[in-house]
Amino acid sequence: MSGFHEGELAVQKKAGVAHDATRLEGMLRPASLEGGAKKFLAQRDFVAITARDGGGRLWTTAMSGVPGFLDSSGSTLTIRTAPGAGDPLHEVPAWQPVGVLVIDLALRRRVRINGELVRSTDGELEIAAEQAYGNCPQYIHPHEVTQPASSLPIVTDGTLGVEQKALIEAADTFFLGTAHPTRGADTSHKGGEPGFVRVDGDEIWWPDFPGNNMFNSLGNISVDPTASLLFLDFTTGTALHLSGTATIDWNAGGETGRAVRFRPTRTVLNSWS
Repeated sequence: MSGFHEGELAVQKKAGVAHDATRLEGMLRPASLEGGAKKFLAQRDFVAITARDGGGRLWTTAMSGVPGFLDSSGSTLTIRTAPGAGDPLHEVPAWQPVGVLVIDLALRRRVRINGELVRSTDGELEIAAEQAYGNCPQYIHPHEVTQPASSLPIVTDGTLGVEQKALIEAADTFFLGTAHPTRGADTSHKGGEPGFVRVDGDEIWWPDFPGNNMFNSLGNISVDPTASLLFLDFTTGTALHLSGTATIDWNAGGETGRAVRFRPTRTVLNSWS
């Protein structure tokens, strides 16, 4: 699990940042969730996770709880809750790679934890972490966390309705899930001014802003186009989950010339009413 995989290296090279990225490779060393990491996790109340459902479809979802619901020991992370009924990752199968993002949207701090889901029950998930590292606060917009809804799901074949499009186009924050065939899953945060995510028919796309030059998400997409998105209405708790495929557009113009284009094949909209 150490070092960048072939997709990340290829994207770094094409983006012209391979030399800068080399200096960050040490962040991918084996995970330790002790010390400052343990304290940070214990104080958080929100987590996003990417995994596959029982049919093998990739999804990203979020969970919240009172501080202390995230507990770590050594390289093991325990989440003392689980996706509820109606969530596409309800009863998520164990023994699979998962990508976890623990983020404080008010303090603008985040930690990515990638590893294997070794235990899954109705009220608890246990993850054997293989990588854990922090990310910069860039593009994080402050939000108060509302418990994401997991009731009354509206499931479609990927077609985006009026409510889905409105939630996407108003977002200043969303979560992206990607996967690599041998290096596991990853969850990342994406942020920008409202309207930075655009809907073009049933295709969703957004510019790829300058970041830390690691290209974890784009590196995964370059090898495996499978991807998932999660949009949240932080006021109402409405959650829009999308599963589908993504591609990198290297001729998109804008600041970096890059964009990501996503085509959903299944959507789940959860709301409290």
